[in-house]
Amino acid sequence: MSAIARGVDAALEATVVGSFSRIGYEVRSRLEHWQAPGNDLAGRTVLVTGATSGIGLAAASRFASLGAAVRFLARDDERARVALAQIVEAGGPAADVSYALADVSDFTALREFVDGFLLANPDLDVLVHNAGALNRDFHRAPDGTELTLAAHLLGPFLLTGLLLPALRRGAPGRVITVSSGGMYTQRLDLGRLEMEPGDYDGTVAYARAKRAQVVLNREWARRVPRREVVFHAMHPGWADTPGVRSSLPAFHRMMGPLLRTPDQGADTAVWLATAGDALESSGTFWHDRRPRGEHRVPWTCGGSTGPDLWDLCAARTGWQLPSATG
Repeated sequence: MSAIARGVDAALEATVVGSFSRIGYEVRSRLEHWQAPGNDLAGRTVLVTGATSGIGLAAASRFASLGAAVRFLARDDERARVALAQIVEAGGPAADVSYALADVSDFTALREFVDGFLLANPDLDVLVHNAGALNRDFHRAPDGTELTLAAHLLGPFLLTGLLLPALRRGAPGRVITVSSGGMYTQRLDLGRLEMEPGDYDGTVAYARAKRAQVVLNREWARRVPRREVVFHAMHPGWADTPGVRSSLPAFHRMMGPLLRTPDQGADTAVWLATAGDALESSGTFWHDRRPRGEHRVPWTCGGSTGPDLWDLCAARTGWQLPSATG
């Protein structure tokens, strides 16, 4: 990257709006001469959660166009069938695409899904955690956990753990977590991570879970050797997705012309799944194909630790990293 590109990138990052909006994507991609991911993914298997719309659908379609065998998780069969047709169209006549129905907040359903998945797909090259939503009202997952925490943190933790043997066979496997710039507003505090009905604020719950995702990403990287699996988290910027339109209507109306397309929001996740640069580190937080700091304001620093968060996830899901391979 040239000195000019570095300077422009830093200026955009400092403005937040310039960085997170489509302005940041378009300026950076042109100034830095981004190339479309060109690695042929033929013979590789990619699993994407939350691929029926928005960023997940855009990412799955890109993976199919690169020749990957695409598997995706969905909650609704009708929406999954529509997404399947779009992903197959992107991949062409030889596309290998299939889906399964399971809610990432349902730990029993996840275990059942993985049992079947591993029979058909013993090797897994890329796992993309994208499923989730900003819930305006309080809901509980099947096990009683607050839904935002279950869907964004505990479910992905369990799914990664159960799929770890398959990811290791694709060494180095890649796990990519789609976080959010909203995490910059919150610190990790395990005592406040799971909100109760009386104090529930959907936007805050979402941001806290997204902060926890980034901390957990680092903890996975600390515990699993990079030669076996690399772990990356990224935030897609502000993208025009069905989730944003329904959950943040005022924000969508105000920022509409500046919002990224779902393809632009998915770009870094697809790049991390294909680029050789992504194998040179693990536990990194990315935005627009560059490592980024995890804090923008001092009061989000500190708080609970990665090991404490790991212990919480392990206790709540019942999954432990086997000591012989930890």
